[in-house]
Parts: sequence; C-alpha cells; structure tokens
Amino acid sequence: MSGVIKCQREMVKRGSHAMAANRFADLRVWQTARILARGVYRAAERQRLAKDFALATRMKRAAVSIGSNIAEGFERGTRKQQIEACYIARGSAGELRSQICTAHDVGLIDKRAFAWLHERCEPCSRQLQAYISRLRRTREGMPGPKYLNPIEHDGKPGPGTGQTWE
Repeated sequence: MSGVIKCQREMVKRGSHAMAANRFADLRVWQTARILARGVYRAAERQRLAKDFALATRMKRAAVSIGSNIAEGFERGTRKQQIEACYIARGSAGELRSQICTAHDVGLIDKRAFAWLHERCEPCSRQLQAYISRLRRTREGMPGPKYLNPIEHDGKPGPGTGQTWE
C-alpha cells in the first residue's frame, strides 16, 4: 500500500485486530456516540425528563455534539484539527455525564435509564481518549487528508505537482 493511501485511512480497533476506517461511520467511537444519542433522545421522550425542556434540550445537544465533532474532525484537513475536534467531543461527553447524573438525582430519569445512559457515556469518553492518543502518536506519519491531494483545497495546483493552469 502506498504511503499516500496509508495516510488517507484511520485505524480502528475491532476486537484484537485493526482495520482501516474510510468513513467516520466506521469508527467504533462514533458508533458508540450514535447509540448514546439515541438513548438520550429516548429518555427525553419516555422519562420524566420530557417535562424539563431545558435539561432535555441540553442533554440532546451534548449527545449530538459528541458524534458530530468526531465526524467533523474526521473530515477536517489536518491531524491537529482532528485531535482538537475530538477534544471538543470529549468535553461534550463529560457534560452529558454530568447532566445524566443531575437528571437522575432530581428524579427525571429512573435508575434503569440512568444505568443504561451512564454505561454508554463513560466508555464513549474512554474510547475518545484512546482515539485521541492514537491520533497524537500517528500525527507525524499521517498528517491528515489535506496533504493527500496534490491539488490544494483552494483549487490551485500544489507545489511540485507538475500541474499548471493551462
């Protein structure tokens, strides 16, 4: 496999082996965030949380933010931007964990919903930290998708590509 193609892919752990992720939806951490967001929406509809519009809205926004930032980072042009987006996602996961605790403490979600949400939010944070660590370790060798295409993102030929406007 050429170095360019290798740089284009992210590695994802699946069991004991690694596989390349060509899309953010292939990332296990994004899949975890997606399941968590569905659970938050379900709790906001079916639990007493539905009566607290402000907290339900904040929880839904935080849950959606986790997956959205993972996806945005994956699509960004540099590894540094990807790492920054993942840190934002991790902050949203922490915010959501706090909100889950608050919702339970004030009786807006029952013990079962609390356990389900917490058991998915905590691993999501751990997966994000592991993913960030991996991105940081591979930052030099795999700078990001912006550097794969010989044509710069602004449409101008990149240096040393041999391409001209004519």
